[in-house]
Amino acid sequence: MENPDTKSEMPNSQQASPEADPRATASPSDLPPTIVTAPTGPRSLAARYPWLPYVLPLVVFLVVTTLEPAPPDPTNQTVESTGWFGFALPYSTYPLLYTAKIVLVVVAMVFAMPVYRQFPMRVSPLSVVVGVVGVVAWIGLCKLGIEQRLLPKLGLESFIESGQRSGFNPLVELAGRPLVAYGFLAIRFVGLVLVVPVIEEFFLRGFLMRFCVHEQFWNVPFGTVNRAAVLAGTLLPMAMHPAELMAAGVWFSLVTLLMVRTRNIWDCVTAHAVTNLLLGIYVVGWNQWQLM
Repeated sequence: MENPDTKSEMPNSQQASPEADPRATASPSDLPPTIVTAPTGPRSLAARYPWLPYVLPLVVFLVVTTLEPAPPDPTNQTVESTGWFGFALPYSTYPLLYTAKIVLVVVAMVFAMPVYRQFPMRVSPLSVVVGVVGVVAWIGLCKLGIEQRLLPKLGLESFIESGQRSGFNPLVELAGRPLVAYGFLAIRFVGLVLVVPVIEEFFLRGFLMRFCVHEQFWNVPFGTVNRAAVLAGTLLPMAMHPAELMAAGVWFSLVTLLMVRTRNIWDCVTAHAVTNLLLGIYVVGWNQWQLM
């Protein structure tokens, strides 16, 4: 991995000479693409706000997620989790709310599609390897339960609780309606494998990490990093997974190495999708719904 501080300034192929930029002597297939995110004219939203296609799908996902009910308190089955301003939804509404969330996010992804298409669609075998190694690391570190043992001693119980997952098992909660149960399980896997990897990786690596290199992030070749980008690519996901801090730190760092190695965002998406697919299979097969 190259020294992350060596690329802290925005690349500009029109100003750099071959002597100043060693990549100038590389073949075209070796050069990471410079992505410009204003494809449809000066009055388009993407032209005025280049960050919007990267950010909007994840924001929609996170906003709706705040409304999702957590499992009832095992000590008091009548207590439901609360959302905005104390508004509570019954646990039984989770399938409907999650399905609506995926529909809304897909609509946002359609808006972002012109940006997705600007990145060359290729996948290397290394991304699959990283995805497989990643799921082993994720499950293993979650089983250790380091966060649950350490953070309460630091008075951070609420931080762990903020990352509590729904743990909704449709095969139990919807046992009386098997078609509905398996239909929702399919939707759950669509979200887990096809939606989340795209929206998270395009926000984190397509936008945020490149923005840490230069504010005109669309001119930063994918895979270019500095210290701030590497920190953002690890610390933000850890904050988004408070109950799985260790697993998130290791997994997202591993994908950052993949990003720098292949300079291809679809490798990152593929690694994410492989990990999520195998994690979902593990959850269903071994009844570990607390991980979903």
